[in-house]
Amino acid sequence: YVDLDVNQSPFNVGRQVKLPGFELEQVEQLARGYGLDWADRERLMPLIKMVGGHPYLINLALDFLVHQQSVKLEELLKEAPTQGGIYGSHLRHHWDTLQRQPEVAGAMKQVVSSDGSVQLEPILAYKLESMGLIILVGDDAQPSCELYGQYFRDNL
Repeated sequence: YVDLDVNQSPFNVGRQVKLPGFELEQVEQLARGYGLDWADRERLMPLIKMVGGHPYLINLALDFLVHQQSVKLEELLKEAPTQGGIYGSHLRHHWDTLQRQPEVAGAMKQVVSSDGSVQLEPILAYKLESMGLIILVGDDAQPSCELYGQYFRDNL
């Protein structure tokens, strides 16, 4: 018998594919699908920048804007990196995960506290990148989006 890592599925075979975040055209198309037809398409850029084009987070924001028509995009973005914002549950989930792994939380704190990129130990960089909290440019780590940078700067 071969020893198996209980934390890794033996069925994870194949090629790893990294999906990029949505770009302006894709977000605009999704917004139109929700019935949001903004004449100024550049109005979507702050949302894309806030969440790094993350498809789930973009979708969550557009759905919220359609169903809470009294809330404007600017208000949504102002509250986004807070406990009371629409991403509060998502952010608390990541915060909870980091609290259970202090060394990973320390690495994330190092990333969000730095003005530039930071080099991390490979396993810590791998874990944070796997969570989607950072992106790696070569060996340099930086927050994957403003949402995570702002939230974890304030909460770690």
